[in-house]
Amino acid sequence: MTHKFINEVVPGETIDDIYMVREPILRSTTRGDLYIAMFLSDRTGQLNGRMWQATEAVYKSLPKPGFVHIQGRSELYQNNLQIVVNNVGVVDAGKVCIEDFLARTDKDTKQMFEEVKNIVGRIKNSQLKTLVGQFLADAELMEKFCNTPGGVKLHHDCIGGLLEHTWNMLRVAVAILPLYPKVQADLVLAGIFLHDMGKTEELSYDMAFSYTDSGQLIGHITQTLLMINQKADALAAKGTPIDKPILDALSHIILSHHGQYDFGSPKLPATPEAFMVYYIDDLDAKISQVTMAIENELSDSNWTAWQNALQTRLYRKRIE
Repeated sequence: MTHKFINEVVPGETIDDIYMVREPILRSTTRGDLYIAMFLSDRTGQLNGRMWQATEAVYKSLPKPGFVHIQGRSELYQNNLQIVVNNVGVVDAGKVCIEDFLARTDKDTKQMFEEVKNIVGRIKNSQLKTLVGQFLADAELMEKFCNTPGGVKLHHDCIGGLLEHTWNMLRVAVAILPLYPKVQADLVLAGIFLHDMGKTEELSYDMAFSYTDSGQLIGHITQTLLMINQKADALAAKGTPIDKPILDALSHIILSHHGQYDFGSPKLPATPEAFMVYYIDDLDAKISQVTMAIENELSDSNWTAWQNALQTRLYRKRIE
């Protein structure tokens, strides 16, 4: 049976297919009846799922996350498409085509990685160049770097998303650095290349995009800093130490690249290079969020549904 992708579902359809279930929650209606709220997804997107007249046994049987065979119908609720589930059965992961369920970048990963290497290869400072080279020479880490998603659901949430996000940021930096000659380009390029490297340890993508235990306990900012210090210590042991002012300036970029304490940034930007990396990072993440929300809107309205992460609805009509 041909898989019905999420982005092909329209209101009023009978649904009889396999989807990935994420974050199922058992809740009660105002009358005390149990129901299950969940996300149903594949590589093209996700929809809210609701199973009314549910039982605790059915809820406990659901994988978190995993694959389920859904029988039900699609409908519009408050102008948002959702799937009302009548029957649900767990499906063994070995019986599904995982490529149908994990989104993958539509860019050429080999080409992107070659361009990333080319751009960071322009770094002139010998110590930063050597430190970046330690990361590039780590084949296992670079394989993860090329496959890890950029996030779980907010931006670049696809296989290869971290690479695409880093590639985008480096190209923006190359374009604007000539306009700001007082900004130290080598620090910006090294900072962008390394800023999210800890996501290779923070995120899991074997079945669904989720956080590892290490990711939950430590987070990618701290993990990136640990990686940099480990590489620097290895270089020092070989007789090629990184000067502390250089390491401090690079570490500051990592610690401040979220820009605000409320966004999980341990430090606020305090150097021109840190400000540039923060704003380029935020720009690329926001544009990814906005364009994906517009593309994934299922209604015919000129406006998307409310985007909580962006605190707005988005206007979709294009001026040709």
